[in-house]
Amino acid sequence: MIPPSFIQDLLARTDIADVVGKFVTLKKAGINYKGLCPFHGEKSPSFVVSPSRQTYHCFGCGVHGNAIGFLMEFGGTGFVDAVKDLAQMQGMPVPDDNVRPEERERQKQIKEKQVSLTDVMAKAAHHWKQQLKSTPRAVNYLKGRGLTGEIAARFALGYAPDNWRGLASVFPKYDDPLLVESGLVIAHDPDPGESEGKRYDRFRDRIMFPIRNPQGDVIGFGGRVLDKGEPKYLNSPETPVFIKGRELYGLYEGRAALRNKGYAIVTEGYMDVVALAQWGFGNAVATLGTACTADHAQKLFRFTDQVVFSFDGDAAGRRAAGRALEATLPYATDTRRISFLFLPAEHDPDSYIREFGAEAFEQCIKQAVPLSRQVLEHAGADCDMDSAEGRARLLVQAIPLLAQFPEGALQGLIADELAQMARTAPEEVRRRLAEHLQKAQQKAAGRDRYSGGAASGGQRSAGAGGASSGNWDGDFGDIPAFEPDGGTGGDDWTYSGDGGEPSGGDESGGQSSRPYQGRGQQQGGYQQGGFHGGTRRDGKPWKPWKGGSGSRWQSRGSPVEQRPLPQAATPLDRIAWVLVSHSEFWEQLPSATHDLLCDQPAPYGEFFRWLDRILLDQGLLNADDLLKLMRGDAADPEHPEETGHFQTLARRVTQFVDVPDNKDTVEELMNLIRPIELVALREELDLLTQSGELSEAAEARKMELVRLTLAMKLEISRRRPISG
Repeated sequence: MIPPSFIQDLLARTDIADVVGKFVTLKKAGINYKGLCPFHGEKSPSFVVSPSRQTYHCFGCGVHGNAIGFLMEFGGTGFVDAVKDLAQMQGMPVPDDNVRPEERERQKQIKEKQVSLTDVMAKAAHHWKQQLKSTPRAVNYLKGRGLTGEIAARFALGYAPDNWRGLASVFPKYDDPLLVESGLVIAHDPDPGESEGKRYDRFRDRIMFPIRNPQGDVIGFGGRVLDKGEPKYLNSPETPVFIKGRELYGLYEGRAALRNKGYAIVTEGYMDVVALAQWGFGNAVATLGTACTADHAQKLFRFTDQVVFSFDGDAAGRRAAGRALEATLPYATDTRRISFLFLPAEHDPDSYIREFGAEAFEQCIKQAVPLSRQVLEHAGADCDMDSAEGRARLLVQAIPLLAQFPEGALQGLIADELAQMARTAPEEVRRRLAEHLQKAQQKAAGRDRYSGGAASGGQRSAGAGGASSGNWDGDFGDIPAFEPDGGTGGDDWTYSGDGGEPSGGDESGGQSSRPYQGRGQQQGGYQQGGFHGGTRRDGKPWKPWKGGSGSRWQSRGSPVEQRPLPQAATPLDRIAWVLVSHSEFWEQLPSATHDLLCDQPAPYGEFFRWLDRILLDQGLLNADDLLKLMRGDAADPEHPEETGHFQTLARRVTQFVDVPDNKDTVEELMNLIRPIELVALREELDLLTQSGELSEAAEARKMELVRLTLAMKLEISRRRPISG
């Protein structure tokens, strides 16, 4: 079996638009791409590729999936062959199919540790957010910086009191190693004669900026002093979940604004991001005390095709711009726009927009220096253009930069401009460029020959495909299309909700306590953990939900990733319990509802597919018999490898309900399912809305989705009990 971690890494390094674009002519459509579906004949486009979701979807014939699924559909190949084809495109060697049990256990332990760390940091973030409410000095500081309660809630800002052991009131076990490993607590080795060393909070008397990954998990913090003090900003140390060179502050909070504005602003500070959001530029993000890296660029281009780097106009800003330029060159395709904004030396984005306003800052963005000009200015910064020596130096310094561009029109046009600056023939520049590329390929081939790595052809595809680093941050880019609930508005400093975490748990299918985790991950053609639930009882693959065109957008070719489950019962838990208690209800549900339930994230989708097969093989079963099969107390004669596969889920549902409820009905079961149907409808409608003008069939589907969504919301509201 190919390790799941490799498949996730492969998908993270892949730009689906590049993969599909090799076989389908795509045109920009809002934040997406559209084209004629390769799987059925059509004269106007219904086929949409979504870079932010890393999926494709046809609103004509209903096919959908990720990059692996596309290769499976288009080439008619199996899952393993599609993975190998995609890995070859990305220059990644496929590991051995068989993973040693100890390695699998190690990966499991790493994942569990990551979840534990994010849970600890989420608890600290919540505590500091509550402390901010009761600290007028901290509130007045933020108000003095022009921030409202709404913005503070959106970014979940907090305050760490001036207390050496303030977190001891939050974590009863202050000596918990997780507090040190997460960077919340500093521990010193004990002095001679002492049983334990000193422990104290890392962050004290600081405004706290939680750093969240694109899934919404808190992975680190930045703390700013309120008064004068050093260091002005204090960041979390790097941990198993937080690597500064991969993460961008504000990316989670700004994902909707990135789509609406159409571009990203990259700044250098936390306060820049928050202040710009206050002034209407919610599309700003910040590097975390490090230079812009290739991982940063890769992540940004999963959400937008336009990036504006904003730097100070001093020497330090110019150096930062140079590092950002070199990091983004491999991603500078013909359809992407990269530019550089240099503010006056005495200003940063925060101070500039507060002094001159949003319109002036918007004008600065429009006048930002394009990449084509910046790369030549960067290469010629120390070159005397009036001397032959200076122009020769320009060529020597510019050619390696030009070679990092993906092949395309932009590379050729900049080569022509370079020829004009160096006062030489364009053919000479192209000859030098070709020689440089040939030497680089030979060098890469030599490394591969001695290291047993992939062919050097992957070097070029890395730029176009979005993979330039040997590291992966676990981000599938599966971001919801709506802005999270930002808490309270105006100047009200009483927080509601979780300060920027998405609300609407009643309509999320029970996933709100860890928002957006596990979306888009259906079994498809992939099998994990011995569970063979990828087909229906009739042997055909599960279809997307027919009420929408697909409640999960990566159903074809995606690995199943087990996610930590909420501590309280969710609607999916209740649905599972009702079907365990009354297996006869399964046969009474519409086939479209079967598809929707089987398309849910693990372990629920797996369970519903298993339930469908087990009822076909053995007929209707009572709750005790089903629970025995789930726990492994009874063997499944047809599929013994699945015995006990749902122990955790069985334990989970039985802890919420002790005995079957004979009052349950199919109608009550459908009431639990309808909010999940609403989420699926909204997801499909979002994709259509973001893709501009499409075929008549797609436009008709859009109107139908609007009608279905409104009708579903009305039906849910009518059936929801009134409290009080």
